[in-house]
Amino acid sequence: MTVDIIDLDDPEWKDLTSLQMSMVYAAQIEKNELIAAGEEQKRQTFYRMLSNNVVRSVARVYYEERIDAETAAKIETVKSDLIRQLRYEALENTGNEAGPYRYPENPNYSLTPSQRFIVVRDYYMSTVHDPDARLKAYSIDTLARAYLGEFYETLYDLLATYC
Repeated sequence: MTVDIIDLDDPEWKDLTSLQMSMVYAAQIEKNELIAAGEEQKRQTFYRMLSNNVVRSVARVYYEERIDAETAAKIETVKSDLIRQLRYEALENTGNEAGPYRYPENPNYSLTPSQRFIVVRDYYMSTVHDPDARLKAYSIDTLARAYLGEFYETLYDLLATYC
C-alpha cells in the first residue's frame, strides 16, 4: 500500500511506532475509500447525464468539481484527525512519574486492549528471537496475563504458530 496521507519522510513522522503506523494505515485506507467513492459518484453522474443526453453540458463539469471538492474536504478531515491522533499518541508515549512507557518496565495502562496487544507482541518479537524460547518466556509472564486480559490467549496462540 502506498502511503500518501502524510509524508513519512518528514522528520516529524520518521520514527513512528507500530501503533502509530497502524493509525496511518487505517487513515490511508479511509482516504482510498473516499477517493473510490468520489470516483464512483462521478461515474454515476456521467451515466445519468448520458442517459438524459446532457453529458457534454457544463453542469457535468460543475457536478464533478463539487464532488472533487467534497472528497478533498473529507480527506483533509481524515488527515487532520490522523495528525491529531499521532501527536496525542506521541504525548501519551512520553511516560509518567515512573519514567517513559515501556513494556514490561513501565507499562502504559491508558492504552486500549488492542493497543496493549501490539505493544506486548512487539516486545516479544523484538527481544526473543527463538520461537520456542519466546513462547516459554511469554507463558511465564504474569504481568502480560494481567496487562492483556482477554487478549493474553490470543497472543499466546499467535506466538505458538511460530513454533
